[in-house]
Amino acid sequence: MPASERPVVTRIAPSPTGSMHIGTARTALFNWLYARHSGGTFLLRIEDTDRERSTEANVQVILDGLAWLGLEPDAPPVFQFARAERHRAVVARLLETGGAYRCWMTVEELAAEREIARAEGRAIRSPWRDRDPPAGVNLPHVVRFKGPLDGETLVHDLVKGTVRFGNRELDDLVLLRSDGAPTYNLAVVVDDHDMGITHVIRGDDHLNNAARQTLIYQALGWSLPEFAHLPLIHGPDGAKLSKRHGAQAVGEFADMGYLPEAMRNYLARLGWGHGDDELFSDAQAIAWFDVRDVVKAPARLDWNKIAHVNNHYVRAADDARLTSLTLEAMARRGETIAEDARDRLMSAVPLVKEGAKTVLELLDLSRFALVHRPIAIDAKSEALLTEEVRARLGRLAKHLWSQEDWTPAALTVALRAFAESEGVGLGKFGGPLRATLSGGLPAPDLASALTALGRDESLGRIADALSPRK
Repeated sequence: MPASERPVVTRIAPSPTGSMHIGTARTALFNWLYARHSGGTFLLRIEDTDRERSTEANVQVILDGLAWLGLEPDAPPVFQFARAERHRAVVARLLETGGAYRCWMTVEELAAEREIARAEGRAIRSPWRDRDPPAGVNLPHVVRFKGPLDGETLVHDLVKGTVRFGNRELDDLVLLRSDGAPTYNLAVVVDDHDMGITHVIRGDDHLNNAARQTLIYQALGWSLPEFAHLPLIHGPDGAKLSKRHGAQAVGEFADMGYLPEAMRNYLARLGWGHGDDELFSDAQAIAWFDVRDVVKAPARLDWNKIAHVNNHYVRAADDARLTSLTLEAMARRGETIAEDARDRLMSAVPLVKEGAKTVLELLDLSRFALVHRPIAIDAKSEALLTEEVRARLGRLAKHLWSQEDWTPAALTVALRAFAESEGVGLGKFGGPLRATLSGGLPAPDLASALTALGRDESLGRIADALSPRK
């Protein structure tokens, strides 16, 4: 049955060889969105054939990255290495049907053939395509795919349209290495077929592989999946994304204080979009997404847009969750916090989050509430504490002590009332008051800072600043 007539099954198939790249995350998101949009299934395959680099820790990086992004698969992961016997069985079938052949070319013969093929403008061909096996049949050899020598192979791509490949340019790729290990293109075809994958959605660096894989599907008499090759992600300068552009791994974005819902929103806009909509929910993205709408041109990472999107989600996030994330950010830095400061942090978060683009910025904006008394006041702020100002702050403290409603709105009214009673503007004492409350650290408006600190802490900090100087 053609893939277009079967229930949609998509997959993400990363290799566990290190960090989870942001491009892999975007590919996972598009597979997840298309599966959800179509009422289908999203699967995970771990392509762990590189045994030296495919460690348990690297596998966990993938699982953790998908979990953080909220893109967990609908079934336990399939591990490619464990399916090697199945891959070899398929190669045996191709040998029986004439779709593959054994090749005893030596390293020297292969190098010579490669030079000839390059000069003639064609792919390499083994002399063993149509030759009887040598007398020593147990000699080391590989198994190659027996591809067509002329004509074209067409890849009908949902993003790029129909792409044509001259068969003369497609070599007889190795299916089994001399040690019996299956190769990538063979394993991918067998695994995708056995997993029932209907849509192979991946980066366009795999487009050439699609031609070779198409030939293997056809030789086995299996229905082809739908292919969709996504444009790569480039840096802001249009060059291929690299370390010089900053963070590339999902874990780095998490550590920098980006929220997973913001990353899903932003990554969805890298190569796809719904009109001019920049901010949208998961439900909207699922309803709107169609892989056929992905553009052909490479997408560009834009740090300003990431910050804008993340700020939107920080402002919308639950305050208890943001407090927890802020505490986690402190723990990663080896910072500890007193129990009473936790309460002040929870009070500060909703009052400062409007200006925070990341959780790390949220932490910086909340630090004024975390410092221990007596707080240090810098020399510039100390100079503001003239005798007149100190006397006025003393009267303000008495005024605030009688304030029952300790909320930003009520404190704003109280501060204005005090200024009127003093016959001055807020500017006459606002700066020194801010310094006594924050120690020169970034802080919100005075009423919000007082609210975040609470009555006892606020009045205690003012009293500390007014105590005799040592």
